[in-house]
Amino acid sequence: MSETNSLATRYHALIDSIVDITLQGKIRSKEQVYRMLVKDIESGTGEIFERILDEHINKTKAQLETKLKATRVLRALETIDGEWKRWQHENQTDAAIATATEQIKNAESSHSLASFLKLIDSSNAQNLTREQLQKLSQSLKASSNSSETLELANGIIDGLNAFVILEPDLIGWIYEQNKSALGFGEEKQGPWHWWEKKIDRPLAKMLFQNLTNNESIRLLAERSYQVELRAWVELIILLQYLQQGLVKWFDQQPYNAKFGQRLSYSTLLTFAVIFAQLSQGFEGRNNNLKEGCFLMMLQLLRQFARRKDFPLYGGIFASFSGDNLRETLTYFDDPLKEVERTQEKARILTLLAYSQRTLGNYERAKSFHLEALEIAREALDKPCEIANLNHLSRIYIYEKTYDEAISYSQRALVFSRQVGDKLGEANGLINVGYSEVFRAREIEQMEPEIYESAINYLEQGLTLAERLGEYQSQALGYNSLGIAYVVLSQPAAAITALEKGNQMALNSGDVYLQGLNFTYLAEAYYTLGNLSTSVYYSCLGMYLLEQIQSSEWRQCAGLLMVIKGQMTAEEFQKILEQNRPQIIKFIGVDGYDELPKILERYRGQ
Repeated sequence: MSETNSLATRYHALIDSIVDITLQGKIRSKEQVYRMLVKDIESGTGEIFERILDEHINKTKAQLETKLKATRVLRALETIDGEWKRWQHENQTDAAIATATEQIKNAESSHSLASFLKLIDSSNAQNLTREQLQKLSQSLKASSNSSETLELANGIIDGLNAFVILEPDLIGWIYEQNKSALGFGEEKQGPWHWWEKKIDRPLAKMLFQNLTNNESIRLLAERSYQVELRAWVELIILLQYLQQGLVKWFDQQPYNAKFGQRLSYSTLLTFAVIFAQLSQGFEGRNNNLKEGCFLMMLQLLRQFARRKDFPLYGGIFASFSGDNLRETLTYFDDPLKEVERTQEKARILTLLAYSQRTLGNYERAKSFHLEALEIAREALDKPCEIANLNHLSRIYIYEKTYDEAISYSQRALVFSRQVGDKLGEANGLINVGYSEVFRAREIEQMEPEIYESAINYLEQGLTLAERLGEYQSQALGYNSLGIAYVVLSQPAAAITALEKGNQMALNSGDVYLQGLNFTYLAEAYYTLGNLSTSVYYSCLGMYLLEQIQSSEWRQCAGLLMVIKGQMTAEEFQKILEQNRPQIIKFIGVDGYDELPKILERYRGQ
């Protein structure tokens, strides 16, 4: 107690002294006040000083009405208060860096990288800034107790410097290509080649070359696992800042918020895939790097899952295609098994399950959705729970298990109305109507009122989706309505709905729904006897669905073979040539040249 009283006396005297010097005009800057505080305040006694400062301020405020001098005294005290807050902030930063330094130094050598990477997790509000990382590097160098700690310290600075090189050219690649071609799929250039030309760091250059050439990142890790830790830390920091910069830029695009949003999604997943592949390449070779890259993958997935605009109803893989989509699923599947049951895991599983559905892997999709459903319930994530009920309904429709489909969609509809989830309600309405159309068709129920009821559900869902301005659900709704009209042999009504659905699918960026719309437009035009337009839409649907490896490309290929069988080879080729300009506008010359090869693969199966 006497020690506390002694400190209080000292701090009273310190404040009085600063005030007196200020009133005498001897204080010329706030920096002088700050230096006096740093010199005389003992570490760990901030609460005592703050209490005494508050007493002086409150006492002086009370005297303002009676003492003319009090105004100047109060101004001096407020200066002290401002500099005290600055001292606190810097002292806290120094304390945080000191704590971080000890954590890294005390970590086992096989976990030192992971210990550091937790400090730069962007989903953590206390993650270190670039300036703080520089201070951490200096602190680690000054107190290094091992070669690994020193390598880590140097790697931090190298990574920050590498980003300084690329930061001015972060988005330069975007202006080299049409914005509609942006993304990370095989048909898109992406940023890799642009960055490769701008950087001279060996490991980063090697990685960008691999990505440009669509080569195995896992193999790169297997071959380079003995490269010094310093170089890998540099690369990890560089990749993190590149990813953060791109996502920030895409999120701020005013010309097309939905477009920028989709590119943010694919950016987060692309960089997560890179870290997942690196982690797997280090398996059995370098546990420190394996754990570190796994942690980076996990941080990115969690960052994505925590976004307010997380796409619970799919469409995310618009910027992936072919092998990229398959690799994304492959590299996330096993790592996610190691992740604890969290809300974030439920959401990522929902996304992966939707993607498995587009590939026709219905059993795998169901298992993902069921696990996501269970975790979402535990986490009380109602929108995610409802989304998985809706997705399961859709899978059962594709599997022709219509009673199950109706059961899941009705549960989603009731639950969404209970909790006020309008997006879940829109999808529930669409799924109820869609599944009822197919069930009635299967059991050959032709009563008009049954179909009228089902169509009414679809139209209600569409109206709600339009009100929400949600492209994905509108695309699904129009697609479902159009397919229902195809099933009901009403091709003209089907075409109207499917054409609207196609525009919504383009807006949402969902390649799968685009392909489905084209597939059923082809069938509707075939029913009307318009073979040329049917061939046009069949070609587009077949190409898009085959590109994302959806099993439903065969439906279009089958229709093309039927049409081809109704005429001579020359007549069929003539129709293709007539449609060539329009087809090329949508899928390019390379896509058009790929069509005969896809048909040949279908014929050979």
